[in-house]
Amino acid sequence: KIKRHYDGYHFSENMTDIYNPFSLLNAFNSGRISDYWFSTGTPTYLIRLMESFKENIKDLLSKPYEEAEFADYRATSERPLPMLYQSGYLTIKSFNPHRMSYRLGFPNREVRSGFTTMLAESYFKPRHSVGAWADELADALEDGDTEKMRQLLTSIFAGVPYSLRRKGDENALERDFQYAFYLIMQMIGKFLVVAEKQTSNGRVDCVVETDKFVYIFEFKRDGTAAEDLAQIEEKGYAREYETDSRQLYKIGCNFSTETGTISDWIVA
Repeated sequence: KIKRHYDGYHFSENMTDIYNPFSLLNAFNSGRISDYWFSTGTPTYLIRLMESFKENIKDLLSKPYEEAEFADYRATSERPLPMLYQSGYLTIKSFNPHRMSYRLGFPNREVRSGFTTMLAESYFKPRHSVGAWADELADALEDGDTEKMRQLLTSIFAGVPYSLRRKGDENALERDFQYAFYLIMQMIGKFLVVAEKQTSNGRVDCVVETDKFVYIFEFKRDGTAAEDLAQIEEKGYAREYETDSRQLYKIGCNFSTETGTISDWIVA
């Protein structure tokens, strides 16, 4: 648990694991695992940087970079990567010696959960903290309570101010919804979450794996949940889990641009 929460910083292609010393010493001192480093201050500057940046955090983590792109000390609204890397919110996750390129990601659970919570609060602008809400969603995922999941997800999307929703660009609307869902799952930080997972016959919108359950999500915007389920079946997205001992849920989820939240939800 200590390793998952505080380890994972890499500063060279050798991928030597380094712990966060501040959090580690606090955990030893108190005998309790908690988000010590992240609770010392809110990265408001980084949040503002991300708000003015054209790409979201999911896009940043999906591509390779040359060292100069993130090792440079200068950061701007067009280039937030150096600040995210040097302040410890992102770190090196892999190195390709043939292309001399790096992939970046969150170093550990403490950073992933804390930073995505800040991004989610900035994105949704809820009236109350999303922390307690995220705990409820985590419980629903662990318990296999898909109806509770629907209620919680519907409520948080419904709270997004109308003035913040993009209008006109239909592709952007769908990407915004998928990104919001990605932020929510990363914010929980307890489960394996794979967005846009590649399969032999297509790309799944999102897969969430817990100890007891596997959830396959397919999203539509202004469509029907039945169409989502049909796509999961036609593309065979669940085939790799046929011999898995965990219970599998296939979930079709439709997002309405008129209401700004989930309008149709079917579970198989």
